[in-house]
Amino acid sequence: MSIRTLDDLLAEGVSGRRVLVRADLNVPLDKQTGQITDDGRIRAVLPTLGALVEAGAKVVVCSHLGRPKGAPDPQFSLGPVAGRLGELLGAPVHFATDTVGESARSTVADLADGQVALLENLRFNAGETSKDAAERGAFADQLAAFGDAYVDDAFGAVHRKHASVFDVPARLPHVAGRLVLREVEVLSTLTADPERPYVVVLGGSKVSDKLAVIEALLPTVDRLLIGGGMCFTFLKAQGLEVGTSLLEKDMVETCRNLLERSNGKIMLPVDVVVADAFAPDAAHDTVRVDGIPSHRLGLDVGPETVAGFSAALSQAKTIFWNGPMGVFEMPAFAAGTRGIAEAITKADAFSVVGGGDSAAAVRALGLDESSFGHISTGGGASLEYLEGKTLPGIAALEN
Repeated sequence: MSIRTLDDLLAEGVSGRRVLVRADLNVPLDKQTGQITDDGRIRAVLPTLGALVEAGAKVVVCSHLGRPKGAPDPQFSLGPVAGRLGELLGAPVHFATDTVGESARSTVADLADGQVALLENLRFNAGETSKDAAERGAFADQLAAFGDAYVDDAFGAVHRKHASVFDVPARLPHVAGRLVLREVEVLSTLTADPERPYVVVLGGSKVSDKLAVIEALLPTVDRLLIGGGMCFTFLKAQGLEVGTSLLEKDMVETCRNLLERSNGKIMLPVDVVVADAFAPDAAHDTVRVDGIPSHRLGLDVGPETVAGFSAALSQAKTIFWNGPMGVFEMPAFAAGTRGIAEAITKADAFSVVGGGDSAAAVRALGLDESSFGHISTGGGASLEYLEGKTLPGIAALEN
């Protein structure tokens, strides 16, 4: 794989040049206040933006946020992100109230060397996510007009064939930003020749979301630890009662097949925390997995499971973790995720947190981010990379 990097672009000189940066600023916002609840993705792009500002570039940042329907929607505005980005950069960020319209054109035109502008949400334009190449291309033409060079630093979006990710690089000299380069370097070590034992922890709600990565990893890992809502479909495949827990009935036979083929590599919970309802104040108890009452649902893995999983992790030299062990947003059901995360930090291993809810859990639980080897910014992108899929955004950067 041959990809030009930000350092290559900086070496050519960017002072006075307009550099269009595709960032992933898709941060969670509080629905009541509109405040950013986790600025991890904003912080992740700072090394690239800071280097461009210092080199005197006119930096034009673009990103999506949420899933608007191809038209402006105030609840998905990047306005709050512009404010936070300015605070972190230590200088005002000029915010365009549209993506490629009059505000965007005047905002970009008025930039001085070393200044930063942020365009409004890319997905306010139907062309960004269109399946029609001509519609996507027309939008890409308008975006590309704002740059003399293009930097992709949005790893969380590289698995999308979107205009700003896939089509714009074909129209401008293009390089990978520092974040994208680091992500690819880290994930390639997991797929090439990881130091062993290699232990993977998978959680989250659905087996169907993780089936492809399980299939890809099973031949290469030494242990595969499965928790979260998806574990109940595996437990059902073993013939166990799972009550009203999350269950994908159409995946039970698939899970049974995976267990048979795993040669004992797959570890499942031995105890779970069950509750009367999916609510933070619901009555709850810890039970063995062969004793889940028919009227209750599992919302976390139990302490014996945490101990068993932690023992497996303590032997590892390489760890990949994607997906929480339970409903960590509710304190009563966060102990499993916290326990596994802490076990990962204590292991003498290179550890990778696979973005998405796992990265959010690390921050929400107040864990030290620096105690993990790498925290990915792209949950879906990291999984697809490990599956061996071609990622459109990476392919677009290759020479």
